[in-house]
Amino acid sequence: MTDTLFLTSEEIDDLASPADYVDAVQDGYRQVGNGAPAFPRQKFYREDPAGMFTSYAALLPETGAMGGYMYGAGFGSGDGWFVTPLFDAESGEPLALLDGASMNPFKTGAAGAVAVDELARDDAATLAVIGSGPQARGQVHATATVREFSDVRVYSPTRESRTAFADEFDEALDADVAAVDSSAAAIDGADVVITATSASDPVFDGTDLDPGTHVTAMGQYQEGKRELDTTTVERATYVPDLRERATYDAGSFLAALEAGAVTEDHIHAELGEVVAGTAPGRRGDDEITVFDSGGTGIETVAAAHMLYERAKAAGAGSTISFAPASEALTGKRP
Repeated sequence: MTDTLFLTSEEIDDLASPADYVDAVQDGYRQVGNGAPAFPRQKFYREDPAGMFTSYAALLPETGAMGGYMYGAGFGSGDGWFVTPLFDAESGEPLALLDGASMNPFKTGAAGAVAVDELARDDAATLAVIGSGPQARGQVHATATVREFSDVRVYSPTRESRTAFADEFDEALDADVAAVDSSAAAIDGADVVITATSASDPVFDGTDLDPGTHVTAMGQYQEGKRELDTTTVERATYVPDLRERATYDAGSFLAALEAGAVTEDHIHAELGEVVAGTAPGRRGDDEITVFDSGGTGIETVAAAHMLYERAKAAGAGSTISFAPASEALTGKRP
């Protein structure tokens, strides 16, 4: 038997800052850029009752951990449940089991922040946010740790939601944060654009992007649905989290492929390759860059291990016991 740490969502809440997540996730992407294995999500659907089960994983040898994310959404409950198993990369023993609900926006936001750090101009000062839900909040909290924004503009279709978002971040950030009435107004003159929506169709016109803009798109990861139009993909240096995912479930890229606007050679590099320095990041001040984020085991394992170490140091969590396979299969007890 081995004792494994169990962390509830509430116990995770105060263990780490957005900057801590960014540091851990950046190192995780560096390891994958140097050859550590990570694969796109697997998705399983049911129609009646409607629901989706998703899993993805990664192994980070320098961190010494492997694992991933598994979640079920829908299936009659109208909700989602996030489970994060973490294993020792040498022994294979389970280190921790995390309720991934509260870490989800922060680890995903950290991946977006890593991309901004690598691909946005160093002097980026104006941020546009399209979307005002928990994922948009996670993106802004994390991205604000890698650039000093003086102006932030947020648009979402519901006036009350975008106003509440603006009020929240006007207090949280040392920046002027305002709600605007259209996505065009949000991206006008923006240095960084974040899309975090549930939209099935493009949320802005790619011809409106100024030269030098960086775009992080993270709200859609399904064929037939997209936040970015073909013009944006065609104009941009395109960087997905994983190259294989771009032709698997990156709706924006797949639509551009189908339209004949780009080929698979338009994929510049994976984010990890840019972080590791095996592929160049931004190459000029006028270059438009896109990070297409669909979620991977990279940020999940990196963040989960960071939280595991912090929980151990703080004495947080409880333990559960797992039997080794040899014991379970043979029925022998030590």
